[in-house]
Amino acid sequence: MTDSQTIPADPMAAEAIPDEIAIEATKQATADVQTFADFSIHPDIVDALAGHGILTPFPIQAMTLPVALSGHDIIGQAKTGTGKTLGFGIPLLNKVIARGDDAWDGFTHRGKPQALAVAPTRELAVQVASDLERAGKKRGIRVLTVYGGRAYEPQIEALTKGVEVVVGTPGRLIDLAKQGHLDLSHAKTVVLDEADEMLDLGFLPDVEKLLAMTSPARQTMLFSATMPGAVVALARRYMTQPTHIRAMQEGEGDTSQTVKAVTQHVFRAHAMDKVEMLARMLQANGRGLTIIFSRTKRTAAKVADDLAERGFAAAAIHGDLGQGAREQALRAFRSGKVDVLVATDVAARGIDVENVTHVINYQCPEDEKTYIHRIGRTGRAGQTGIAVTFVDWDDLHRWTMINKALDLGIPDPEETYSSSDHFYEQMDIPRGSKGRLAKSQQTRAGLDAEVLEDLGETGKSGGRRPTGGRGPRDGGSRDGGSRDGGSRDGGRGSRDGGRGRGGETRTETAAPRTETAAPRSEGGDAAGRGRSRRRTRGGRPAGATD
Repeated sequence: MTDSQTIPADPMAAEAIPDEIAIEATKQATADVQTFADFSIHPDIVDALAGHGILTPFPIQAMTLPVALSGHDIIGQAKTGTGKTLGFGIPLLNKVIARGDDAWDGFTHRGKPQALAVAPTRELAVQVASDLERAGKKRGIRVLTVYGGRAYEPQIEALTKGVEVVVGTPGRLIDLAKQGHLDLSHAKTVVLDEADEMLDLGFLPDVEKLLAMTSPARQTMLFSATMPGAVVALARRYMTQPTHIRAMQEGEGDTSQTVKAVTQHVFRAHAMDKVEMLARMLQANGRGLTIIFSRTKRTAAKVADDLAERGFAAAAIHGDLGQGAREQALRAFRSGKVDVLVATDVAARGIDVENVTHVINYQCPEDEKTYIHRIGRTGRAGQTGIAVTFVDWDDLHRWTMINKALDLGIPDPEETYSSSDHFYEQMDIPRGSKGRLAKSQQTRAGLDAEVLEDLGETGKSGGRRPTGGRGPRDGGSRDGGSRDGGSRDGGRGSRDGGRGRGGETRTETAAPRTETAAPRSEGGDAAGRGRSRRRTRGGRPAGATD
């Protein structure tokens, strides 16, 4: 990197990482960049992106590419939705030796992963892998997504056949490496995406184990919206003179950017009137894809069911759903078969869906960080969005803390009902809209139009499970359903699933804990038990007819 590309470091960044070169991603710095073809990128990658209408880089991409393509370690600081995946994805793919390259015949490590990208959640891993597959398709680069909740066998089979890039969550990656199926010793490019989220979820020890498995001569790229001390310490230990790239306008931080891009409304709502308010709000003029957030799994499932019964194309995603059902809901949402996604905070990170116009906090977030992550699902990539928060009387203390921390200037939300005039006016709801969607407006195909894949899931529930235990904010475990997916050993359920922090997350091979936990036939034999029981109703066998 030349001196002409260097801008003096800001004081905070220089204090945190003494050896870095700090770059501020401003409009002036990227004014000369027109297209991806202006960089030293493999023509097939440029063509693949152009085929999807991706021609001009976002600021984080324009600032990252020259540094990453030259092989420097990078710390990228940017809010989600700014396009950072291609910022690290293009250099990663550019460095890979693919089957069509001249160097392929003499390459001694064919089929071994040459690059690794680590993500904190399943949804983010899937999103990153999808972007990499799209950009690397014309080069024939094989990308494998590895995470819990799916069967091991297809992942092992793909590794046996050979891949160039692996994207995954920490627990399943470590599992496959310990079993001898995943060899990371030749991975010379490593990306840690959403590093602060991995820290929050307790993945730091796992990340360090994975880094130790990769090539000492690797290029490491770390991306994070914030830079807590533990992330800075990680960079110091495992990176060599990293270049710090901050893709935000001067004087702004992640929080202020998100708040600025989103128009926020806060209503003090009655619990019994919320669904009615939702139904009318979903008929607002100009509403597109909408994400509704709840704190608990049970609420997410109930709200989605209530909206579907009222005629809306709604789906839920939460920790009580099997991975296949979660992916079905996300695919249906991305394709527009459903336009309302009801989610717990498992979806607050890693779901990058274009054209989300509204985010609705059905239940007030726990804190300002969760609030920012939720409303950050709209107003992405330079667009604007609308965020609505319902505050129950019992949640006023939570909202008071959020408002004070973010200086939103809304200390006392206005008491609002589904019939309130100011509600119709502020949300641009047509007069006469009621709590059910008219038949003529029910034009979406719905969730059932999206195929539910059989993933051979580990820790599978297939659908909803009765919640149990204390559970975290969304009632599931650390990444929604499990910290990382299925079960590490099919029994005790540890880092990669099973136990989590709450909720029942039994694995398929775990023995039933109680008589009621075992599935029964109508006649009554409990699985794994010799005892026979018959269900009766009014002294007669259940199901008997008159």
